[in-house]
Amino acid sequence: MRNAVLIAVCFILGCDARIETFLPNRVFSLSLEKTRGASAERATEDARRVVQELYGTPDDPSWPLPDNNLADLQNLVRSSGPVSSEKDGTHLGLFREHCVVCHALEGSGLGAASVFQNPYPRDFRHGVFKWKSTERGKKPTRHDIRQILVNGIPGTAMPSFALVDPEDVDALVDYVIFLSTRGEVERRVIAAAIDELDYGETSPEDGWELDSRNEGEGGEVVHEVLERVHADWAETQDHEVPVPSFSDLTGKALAASIARGKEVFHGKVANCAGCHGPSGDGSLPTLDYDDWTKEYTTRIGLTPDDDEALKPFREAGALKPRRIMPRKLQGGVFHGGGDAASLFRRITQGIAGTPMPAVEVVSEPNGKGLTVEEIWDLVRYVQHLSTSR
Repeated sequence: MRNAVLIAVCFILGCDARIETFLPNRVFSLSLEKTRGASAERATEDARRVVQELYGTPDDPSWPLPDNNLADLQNLVRSSGPVSSEKDGTHLGLFREHCVVCHALEGSGLGAASVFQNPYPRDFRHGVFKWKSTERGKKPTRHDIRQILVNGIPGTAMPSFALVDPEDVDALVDYVIFLSTRGEVERRVIAAAIDELDYGETSPEDGWELDSRNEGEGGEVVHEVLERVHADWAETQDHEVPVPSFSDLTGKALAASIARGKEVFHGKVANCAGCHGPSGDGSLPTLDYDDWTKEYTTRIGLTPDDDEALKPFREAGALKPRRIMPRKLQGGVFHGGGDAASLFRRITQGIAGTPMPAVEVVSEPNGKGLTVEEIWDLVRYVQHLSTSR
């Protein structure tokens, strides 16, 4: 309910209203309580205080480490706060102007429009992004985030911001990184407070409380988390997935490659038909969910359709669980892009946060992975499916 109240502020008072604090991640805290068997209330409140000291407020952001290659403070200031303009035409409050209605103030994906969207808007606080050029468990590059903002995500409510001033887009890229970094630090600090600092119904003994100044055991834990999360973002360029050369084929050569790709699509190694359907129409029933939903359902022993068990989580802001649907390849709409390079990365890395698995790249056919040539055959078949109707 508190999430709903804060989300509505921008629409009741206007997007020029000042908001003094980010809401804590209550859904994650409840999940921890379920798995740890301990109260997370004190840890959540102390983590909220510490994270605010490190990252500032919705109207006055700050950046806690000197890794300025991740986010420029001037861009964060431009993106945060109430919507306004300066005399020279510079826009301020960019995130509230363009993004808060879906992603909410904290980047939680709990914006006012979220309940009407399928799939739901992304929750940046997990630090998990689906559409990127890096390895599955790694952060996206700045270019990846910028491409999503410029191109939108076809087949979803995420629009293109191609008409937004390029400098404003760059500022929003920084702010997405800010919200994701801040949110993941908050999550990890809450968990560490319970697991490492003996937080429970009350705060731990002196020196073990969460501290933003790197003092005592609590301060060391906070800064270990802070440095780890920031390092993960700083290393993104080292984890980009290289894409081998792709040849444009025509005529009989293309037809032969598509035929081979069809065999791979139905084969035991890739087994794409097992989820996407024999004809790629996404018609097979699924009982699976994405990782964001699983955090407050199956991973803590709750059934996604058990409304009574999920009631505390829904009241804390969790969206109603929806089964994840494999992409209808025949539709020609690919959320992460239908170009050859994007499809190569989807096949070899899977899709983070979803059940879509990765396929190992092998040098020779061995029944356990696919060669680069087999992957390109599969890519051509998938592209063929998208244009066959």
